Amino acid sequence: MTNPLLSDWTTRFNLPPFSDIKDSHFEEGLDAALTTARAELTAIANNPEPATFDNTINALALMGEDLDKVLVPFYTLASTDSTPEREALQRDFSPLLSAWSSEVMMNRALFERVDTLWNCIDDLNLSDEERRVLDLSHRNFVRAGAKLEGDAYDRLKEVQKRLAVLGTEFTQNILADERSWSMALTDDDLEGLPDFVKASAIAAGKERDADGPVVTLSRSLIVPFLQFSSRRDLRERAYRAWTSRGANGGETDNREIAAEILQLRAERAQLLGYSSFADYKLEIQMAKTPDAVRGLLMDVWHPAKAQAERDAEVLTRMMHEDRVNGDLEPWDWRYYSRQRRAVEHDLDEAELKSYLQLDNMIEAAFDCATRLFDLEFSPIDVSLHHPDARAWEVTRGGKHIAVFVGDYFARAGKRSGAWCSAMRSQQKLKGDIRPHVLNVCNFAKPSGDAPALLSYGDARTLFHEFGHALHQMLSDVTYEMISGTSVARDFVELPSQLYEHWLEVPEVLQKHALHAETGAPMPDELLKRLLDAATYDQGFATVEYVASALVDLDFHTGTPPADPMARQTDLLEELGMPHAIGMRHATPHFAHVFSGDGYSAGYYSYMWSEVMDADAFEAFEEAGGAFDEETADKLEKFILSTGGSQEAEDLYLAFRGRMPGVEALLKGRGLAA
Repeated sequence: MTNPLLSDWTTRFNLPPFSDIKDSHFEEGLDAALTTARAELTAIANNPEPATFDNTINALALMGEDLDKVLVPFYTLASTDSTPEREALQRDFSPLLSAWSSEVMMNRALFERVDTLWNCIDDLNLSDEERRVLDLSHRNFVRAGAKLEGDAYDRLKEVQKRLAVLGTEFTQNILADERSWSMALTDDDLEGLPDFVKASAIAAGKERDADGPVVTLSRSLIVPFLQFSSRRDLRERAYRAWTSRGANGGETDNREIAAEILQLRAERAQLLGYSSFADYKLEIQMAKTPDAVRGLLMDVWHPAKAQAERDAEVLTRMMHEDRVNGDLEPWDWRYYSRQRRAVEHDLDEAELKSYLQLDNMIEAAFDCATRLFDLEFSPIDVSLHHPDARAWEVTRGGKHIAVFVGDYFARAGKRSGAWCSAMRSQQKLKGDIRPHVLNVCNFAKPSGDAPALLSYGDARTLFHEFGHALHQMLSDVTYEMISGTSVARDFVELPSQLYEHWLEVPEVLQKHALHAETGAPMPDELLKRLLDAATYDQGFATVEYVASALVDLDFHTGTPPADPMARQTDLLEELGMPHAIGMRHATPHFAHVFSGDGYSAGYYSYMWSEVMDADAFEAFEEAGGAFDEETADKLEKFILSTGGSQEAEDLYLAFRGRMPGVEALLKGRGLAA
């Protein structure tokens, strides 16, 4: 049979032909694509003609199209519907792809051509975007080790290859722990659980071929279980399983892997001339230095910790009144905090979820994009990576803008968390190429024909990931390397976190928060209580996040710890971490940091971006409302369409006219003095 990865695609919008792709196609496809890419690389690097922008930089930008045709469908499937066969392929591919990256970025002949162009950049008559691309290309080569020689050159390639292998193992170990654990629930174990949690547990049991309802390690199931289950012993069991992913001993234990990753990253930084991996990583971010990051995090840590400690006293009293003695534990916090919110804000999670149907929240995200950016969304029937996924064509004024794909439900083979990825990025170098954008979430899947109901946190996640999608869909640059979300890591979360604010706009909820059974809109009084509780429990949420960010920064600053778990314990003690709050991501399952380099020494970036997103939404409010047309135009012009075509700070200044301080963030989280 013909391998579809080696053929021209005739699918609508040139989407990957998932229905025709078999796992057996990937190895052959990758071998052929690498052969083609190496021939392209050799032709560019060894071109006898003098280096020009076109024959070097443009040629590089066009290289590797066949690789994309293999890797896009493969990694889409590997992350959303993993199988033992795909995991084995991923382990085989990781060192091959690392070696290929080194072949490109450490190719001396190629770097000499780029270096020649960079040294005469002022004489090349380049556009602003071309100049930016050349500057970034040169910087990327230098930071990848193109200037190294001898043993240092060879060693860096080995370090990179080993890091690729370890990152894959780390990810797969977490997935294995999540896939293998479940807790069966008897009728007695359902005590205290509302119908929506029971329904999610029943659906999870069916998905795993269990005899009855089960709790899994999916956040959208385990968090409500911790909030509602009156069985403290079961809450403890579930919480310990959730927080011990990657630390259960045996083949899936990530603790030694994390230690080796940290050692290798430090060695990589030293080979490149940096005192620490954090110094290397932050050099090209908005923050620039570890001290700047630590300063922001500590400015937020102190008021958040103080608030969390006050909240802990209240929850402890509630627990003791419940005739439970001893200290408030991490598996108790959500349970008593939910009860406290019900008393103080008269909010019941079960009542609230009845108004937050998944389909309606998708429509709410679309509707906001229509009002802000004139985008229209039409469902399309195309071949996708999983039956649960669905797709829409995005247009503006009848013109095709993008394909948007949503994959919303948790399943055993899907990586945990939520993310946005581009199956095809926007660019104009080879025609007007419009993006294919994928949002992935892990919401609890309902049973039968019942509507999927979201928590308010789930709805925020949906809006967050759709903010990333808008950054991809509205991109309008020539070069893929600077399109969409290809920006500084501590800037990339600005569009996503900013978009969350529209979920809090009363008119959005009034229109789209409709009762699952009656279709009635959310009552004004309930809406007011929901919005009044927007900053509830932010001491807890901020502490669990900032603790993770500080541990990440500490691991990558200075000498890496030989025992990361011991260092994690010591640092949390130094910070005075409240006993009843755990890190949002403990080291053995900290996929943001250890599954790849993306957020390593960069988990702080969510908060760095939050400083801007709080200020950016104020721009809409100052202009007269959340849908102010002029402000939305500026947001698209200076942020969403520009990708990485300029430095992040310059883009924000163009949008807002000034850089913000931490005050708006503290105010938004209810932590301001």
